[in-house]
Amino acid sequence: MADTKPRERTNQHYRTRKDLLAAAARLMKEGRKPSLEAVAEDARVSRATAYRYFPNLEVMLAEASVHIAMPEVSGLFEGDESTDPTARALKAEEALHRVTYDNEPALRVMLASSVLVETRGLPVRQNRRLPLIEAALAPARERMTPEDYQRLCGALSLIFGPEAMIVFKDVLRIDDDAARDVKVWAVRALVRAALDGSHDVPEDVQNKVQEQRRPPAGPAL
Repeated sequence: MADTKPRERTNQHYRTRKDLLAAAARLMKEGRKPSLEAVAEDARVSRATAYRYFPNLEVMLAEASVHIAMPEVSGLFEGDESTDPTARALKAEEALHRVTYDNEPALRVMLASSVLVETRGLPVRQNRRLPLIEAALAPARERMTPEDYQRLCGALSLIFGPEAMIVFKDVLRIDDDAARDVKVWAVRALVRAALDGSHDVPEDVQNKVQEQRRPPAGPAL
């Protein structure tokens, strides 16, 4: 039997980090600018534990503001009876596009922190985008092979989120409308490719994709 302890520890790390962000978000919604100690107390963890996950208060509050702005999966697709994976993926992308561009300063703080901090094996980001992608693709999952589904989730993850914004703004230097046009085109092309099975992936790469374990999901970018 495989040793599940490392994965259990990883899941616990994500839960602790999520609890800290949720606590910070609650206090911010009350109109407060909480101290890191107040957040730790609300999350029922020690001050030292909070500092293990966040190097300083600025980084924690920046990410908490994004946490507040993120759409809930249930809310985004509530009452949506569409089974078209392209339409649903575009709906999720549009929601994340708004959150990303509306919270650019906070997201840049988060990205800088994730590169510079010493992680000590702890997660430095929450996986916010994958739950939305999976919910968008859920009605069509059986229409894809497991390998195509995993590849599609990975490819869409590159488009959904702040990293794409950085490329569009800092590298390509194109405006938001042009960036959205590129992303819409990419989403349509990727979903169509996954549904058609139109790919030419070496067998060794396919085997690696199949063997990989999906990382634990956070609350939601």
